[in-house]
Amino acid sequence: MAQTYEFYHARAEEAAARAKEATLDNVRDRELRAEKSWRTLADQARKTVIARDKADAERAERRAAEALQDT
Repeated sequence: MAQTYEFYHARAEEAAARAKEATLDNVRDRELRAEKSWRTLADQARKTVIARDKADAERAERRAAEALQDT
């Protein structure tokens, strides 16, 4: 199952909140690392959706052009 930007973003926000509440340095550091990782995954998910949408649009344009040539 592919995860969405929203899922990753929510996990990043949760990790950030836990880091803010942490009283121990090692816990805060762990949560900050987790937040960074979740944000990286969110950015990758967003880029993937953008690339997929662009590729879909290009394919649709190509099909439309081919259909016009066939008529």
